[in-house]
Amino acid sequence: MSVKNDMTADFLRSAYGGESMAHMRYLIWGDIADKEGMPNIGRLFRAIAYAEWAHADNHFRALKDRVGDYSVTAGAVFGAGKTVDNLQGAIDGELHEVEQMYPVYLNAARYQEEKDAERAFHFALEAEKIHARLFKEAQEAANQGKDMELGPVYVCPVCGHTVKDHLPDVCPVCGTKKEMYKHFTA
Repeated sequence: MSVKNDMTADFLRSAYGGESMAHMRYLIWGDIADKEGMPNIGRLFRAIAYAEWAHADNHFRALKDRVGDYSVTAGAVFGAGKTVDNLQGAIDGELHEVEQMYPVYLNAARYQEEKDAERAFHFALEAEKIHARLFKEAQEAANQGKDMELGPVYVCPVCGHTVKDHLPDVCPVCGTKKEMYKHFTA
């Protein structure tokens, strides 16, 4: 069944727009980090870009048969600066989603009993918490003019859960098996 309530549908479209832009922005910022001699930070940007794609995909699919021409408004950090600045933009964006956007969207979906939207918003919220932390770790290194130490990064293709170094047997957010995780290695 498609989303019944216009408010939740608007929130899904806005979240889809924001996650789509984050996906592209992180790919661009990953290339910049590579060019600045920070390939691990570049790889982190690409891994999280994949997670943002998963979020956008979930939001888009939750809308199901709500096909039409819509204006999609989504606030986002814009521009391509130096890696240290791009990391601050990433942190700011992730914290906005964790502290403001997704809690509101999730509560609205719950109140309106929109299970698919609730699932999509929950998945994104849990992953964005991790993304903010990982970007802060990267920023600590970049602030010193260094690349971050980073082993393999794994991303759940269903919910965007992102983990470094050790792959869980199943995703702690959505239950996806470890064999499904996408690997980002040096």
